[in-house]
Amino acid sequence: MKRMFRYKIGLWMVVAFAPFAALCAKGEEKEPERVESFLYGDMDHWVVREIHESGIIGGQTKLLYEPGPSDTIVGNIAFENKGGSPWRTSNVMAKVAGIVKTNTSVFPERRGDGMCARLETRYESVKVLGIVDIEVIAAGSFFLGEIHEPIRGTKNPQAMLCSGIPFTKRPKAIRFDYKVKAAPEKNRVRSTGFSRKSVVPGQDSLAVILLLQKRWEDKEGNVYSKRVGTMVRRYTESTPDWVNDATYPVLYGDITSRPEYEDYMRIQVEERYTTNSRGESVPIQEVDWAEPDDTPTHMVLQFTSSHGGAYIGSPGNTFWIDNVELIY
Repeated sequence: MKRMFRYKIGLWMVVAFAPFAALCAKGEEKEPERVESFLYGDMDHWVVREIHESGIIGGQTKLLYEPGPSDTIVGNIAFENKGGSPWRTSNVMAKVAGIVKTNTSVFPERRGDGMCARLETRYESVKVLGIVDIEVIAAGSFFLGEIHEPIRGTKNPQAMLCSGIPFTKRPKAIRFDYKVKAAPEKNRVRSTGFSRKSVVPGQDSLAVILLLQKRWEDKEGNVYSKRVGTMVRRYTESTPDWVNDATYPVLYGDITSRPEYEDYMRIQVEERYTTNSRGESVPIQEVDWAEPDDTPTHMVLQFTSSHGGAYIGSPGNTFWIDNVELIY
C-alpha cells in the first residue's frame, strides 16, 4: 500500500513538473552557430604569376601565387586582386631603378583533395652579375587587403600595403585549420640587405591577427580608428600534425583587464596603412578602444610566419593554413 502511494505521488510530480522542466530545457538550448566562409578562404584556387626578373640579377622566371580564381598571368604586370578575392600575400614584384625582382614566401600546397597555403620565413637573395649583393629576411604573410605594385623601394614597406577590408559584422570567433613548424632559435635575425645582419632578442613566433576597427577620416585625409574587436594568437612550438577547426573567440571593447589580454594585443602595436579618399597611402592611427557594442567599419586579418615586422624573423618558420571561417 505504501509503495503504491509513493508511486502515485511520484507520478503526479512528474506530470505536474513536466511542462516546467520542458520550458527550462528549452531556455537552456543554445542558438546554433552560423558559419561564414571567406571567399577563397578554402585555399583551393590560386592565380599563378610568371614574372621575368631583370638580366643583371640572373634573368630567371619566377612564379608568384595569389588566392583567387584559377588562372595564370604571364608577364611583368602589376597585380590587382582577382575574382573578388579579399586576400593578398607577401609575394610581390618590385621594380627599383628599372630592375625587376620578385619575392615568394607564400605557396599553395596539396592537402588531401584540395590545397592549403604554406607561409615561410626565408632568406631572399639578389645576385648582381653572379655575386651575392643583397640578402634579406622575408616572412610569409597572408592577409585581407591589397598591395601597391610594383614595389619601388625597401623603405617603409608597410606603406605599400592597404591593410584590411570594409566589414560591419560582429563575429563571435574565427576558425581555421593550421600546422606549425617553429625554428628552434631563441633569438631572431634582422637582415635588410643594406647593413650587417644583427640579432634581435626574443624568440620568433608565428601569428594570427584579427582586428575589428571603427575608422574615420578627417578633412586633411588622415585616417583614425578605434578598436572594436580583438583576436591575436601567437605560436612558438611546432605541431606534430594539422590542428583542425581551431576556434578563437573575438573579444570586444577594452580588453586590458581581461585574463586573455597580452601586451601584443595593445592599441597601435604596429603601424598599418590604408588608402584614403584622395588615393593616398596613409597610416591607420589607432587611438583608443571602442565601446563593446560598437559596429566596426573594417576588418584586419593577417596570418604571418614571423611577428617582428619587415626584415626580422627566424628562417625556417613555416605556417600552413586552410579553411578560414567566421563563426556567429
